[in-house]
Amino acid sequence: MKTYRPALSNNALPLTHAIDVIDEKGRVQQIEIPGERPLTIYLDKKELLTLMTLGGAPEALTLGYIRNQRLVNHLSDIESIQVDWETDSVAVKTNIAATTIEEKTAKKTVTSGCGQGTMFGDLMTEFDALALPMGAQLQQAHIYQLIEKIRTHPSIYKKAGSVHACAVFKNLSSGPELIYFIEDVGRHNAVDAISGLMWLDGLSGDDLIFYTTGRLTSEMVIKGGQMGIPFLLTRSGVTQMGLSLAQQIQMTILARCSGDHFLVYEGSQRIVFQAPQILPVS
Repeated sequence: MKTYRPALSNNALPLTHAIDVIDEKGRVQQIEIPGERPLTIYLDKKELLTLMTLGGAPEALTLGYIRNQRLVNHLSDIESIQVDWETDSVAVKTNIAATTIEEKTAKKTVTSGCGQGTMFGDLMTEFDALALPMGAQLQQAHIYQLIEKIRTHPSIYKKAGSVHACAVFKNLSSGPELIYFIEDVGRHNAVDAISGLMWLDGLSGDDLIFYTTGRLTSEMVIKGGQMGIPFLLTRSGVTQMGLSLAQQIQMTILARCSGDHFLVYEGSQRIVFQAPQILPVS
């Protein structure tokens, strides 16, 4: 049975641009810098907001944003998503009544962070009802494998800096398998784009692991919970509200993930630790 997909444009932009700079010795060098463009989202001709983005996956970003804000309930509610870089805009056409859209966008909370986020409606009512899979487990050795895969994965950050990355891995018995890797000027954009790709692919979060280079704020935890992913990992830290929300839905949070180091902030019951080594007495 073929999964429904809305009509999508295919208007990704180049992720980096070459420029000339002058170093400390007066020499001209050519380097790459990330692109950044405004993208204004129009939902049934109603302007929602303007995101700043690399433009590498604008359709998925738009879809994930709308999904995570719960402005539509089903993928089939969306007829089309069309990106036009001549006007720096994206038009989303739905089959939802205009009054429903007005009701859902009436309450808006702007959240701070790297790349400003916006939360529509009372998402916390739905968040309270989230149930993550308690039986999911993550091997300690697989955490190290995931960190190494992220470290060696080609990225815009290594080439040009100034971006955040989010990734989703399949939690396999043989080790983590990378499914999606998205970079953007803000971590909120990257997680929204991944959410959009998951929706298009009909992918459940039950056996997935989410990784981000950015800190785990309340909004990041909410979005991870909405996607149904039990494991959130970051090389950065966790805010107090982010941790509180993770505790509320018993989400497993790992932070300061680098090399062979990590800290479990919540949900240690899902981590299968390796047996400690017993050193011989000298």
